[in-house]
Amino acid sequence: MDLRHLRYFVAVAEERHFGRAAARLHMAQPPLSQAVRQLEAELGVELLHRTTRRVDLTEAGAAYLQRARDVLAAVEEAGHEARQVAAGQVGRLSVGCVGSATYSLLPTLARGLSAELPGIDFAFRGEMLVPDQLRQLRSGEVDLALLRPPVADPAIAVRVLRRERLVVALPSEHRLAARRRLRVADLRDEPLIVHSGRRESVMHSTVLRLCRAAGFEPRVRHEVDETSTLVTLVAGGLGAAVVPEPVSALRLDRVSYVGLGGPDCVTELAVAHLADRGEPHLLRAVAAVQALVAAGG
Repeated sequence: MDLRHLRYFVAVAEERHFGRAAARLHMAQPPLSQAVRQLEAELGVELLHRTTRRVDLTEAGAAYLQRARDVLAAVEEAGHEARQVAAGQVGRLSVGCVGSATYSLLPTLARGLSAELPGIDFAFRGEMLVPDQLRQLRSGEVDLALLRPPVADPAIAVRVLRRERLVVALPSEHRLAARRRLRVADLRDEPLIVHSGRRESVMHSTVLRLCRAAGFEPRVRHEVDETSTLVTLVAGGLGAAVVPEPVSALRLDRVSYVGLGGPDCVTELAVAHLADRGEPHLLRAVAAVQALVAAGG
């Protein structure tokens, strides 16, 4: 069945006149009459009762009119939805965040993405380690990840969002807590709380690299998965921790943050997704994340 025939029939049924319906459809009257006749022949029923002055609906035509309107509305709605999908205006995305981004960036992103892309349903997962993020990107459990490079997998596209200074989280009563800035060498004899090496945390590798470059092996007292647990153990006086500066947004009593000096005392935050994914709504979300982070400094 040709959808044009449905549109023609609806126009005639609403106008109750072939001439007015033809004008409304911007076409000649004879092909309009012929199309409606073809529709009736295809259905095997008379839809319209024609007189020299007007056109009336038969009982079958009245019933068919409502169904025809529903079909045309559904087709229009489907087209509108398809255009929205093609433009990246609708969809659903799951975003996984590393610990520091969970506290410093996630609130801004949640508000900003909802405002910029209201047709996209975002779900957020916080306190994720990079290996877990990469695994879930590959499995499709998350669509975007805010993580810390490096990422060696060529199947993952990574776009750096910003560079972040490292700081040292210390118990407030610690002798180093009053310092304006520390060097990595100042941590030589300090018990450290680090992210899990067993889980191949990027921050775990970063801390080990910095300490070894400063000429000592770190005294690791505790390894944890969650940044919130790490800072909580610092508050408990169990050691110091090297963390990205945005972690200082996680304010706890009895914890002080002191800057860590040195050209290598930085880390990167990036947004990542599977390289072969090019859905418009995902790419729009990546662009929005980049813009929101850039605007936030």
